[in-house]
Amino acid sequence: MIEKNKHKKPLYSIVIPCHNEEKNVILVYKKIVNSLKDFSNFEIIFVNDGSTDNTLEKINLVCEKDKRVKCLDFSRNFGHQSAITAGMNYTSGEAIITLDCDLQDPPEVIVEMIKKWEKGFDVVYARRKNRKDHFLKKYSAILYYKLLDKFSEVKIPRNVGDFRLISRKVLDALKGMKEQARYLRGMVAWLGFKYAFVDYDRPERINGKTSYTLAKMLKLAMDGILNFSLFPLKVGLFLGIISLFVGSLFLLYMTGDIIIFGTVYELYKWLAVIALMFMGFQFILTWILGEYVGRIYNESKSRPLYVVTAKTNF
Repeated sequence: MIEKNKHKKPLYSIVIPCHNEEKNVILVYKKIVNSLKDFSNFEIIFVNDGSTDNTLEKINLVCEKDKRVKCLDFSRNFGHQSAITAGMNYTSGEAIITLDCDLQDPPEVIVEMIKKWEKGFDVVYARRKNRKDHFLKKYSAILYYKLLDKFSEVKIPRNVGDFRLISRKVLDALKGMKEQARYLRGMVAWLGFKYAFVDYDRPERINGKTSYTLAKMLKLAMDGILNFSLFPLKVGLFLGIISLFVGSLFLLYMTGDIIIFGTVYELYKWLAVIALMFMGFQFILTWILGEYVGRIYNESKSRPLYVVTAKTNF
């Protein structure tokens, strides 16, 4: 077990991405401080991801009161995964905990995660036993994780989000992964370090509205599938086989009907059906290839993941 009093720099770093969370900043700060009342050697890094409300002002108030609290202010909204990445890059601790500001990631779980880390686990996932999300989000998430588990080349733990603890060793390895389309859940799993779970009940959001719109959730889902699986590229093969199989059935049916019953079919009818089938196949394959080509293009630009305009208490 690591003794906290031997470390001058923060032993634990808590990273919190924020986007329009003015009602939750002080609440989550108080809960973290209360949960870690037996730990003096920690830092909290809020990342203001282009908020348009008073989130930054609330963070600065906390920073003035407590020098253990730090702030990174983005020039605009760069997205949840970029905000987490930025926060982790500025940490000083040996154990790095990431959680959202909406209090659906209960800070009380952090102590249990630290205990697992002290036992030698490099990654500790907070795993959701129950989630009180609305029907569509809850069951679409269940379906998504089943598909991701089935087709991903890397086994990504189910029912976990970005509420996790990683060791400094994991973070150093993670910094070597330079991809622009960030899917940190998959990236951490890909590294292959020893991991453990802490189970918890995911509560409902208390204040504000989630910044994860349907479009953002779909983008994150696409990042997870396309970044860690080549299965979509194989879909064209399966569709091609199905198209040829269905076409062959049509041909056999037509031939048998002509031989047995003397029925005559106009050729254009069959050509029209087959052409329609292959047109659909080509559209789908073009879309899949376009997704991969677009990602290659984005990676080739090598733009920074985020732009920090101000730093507080660093």
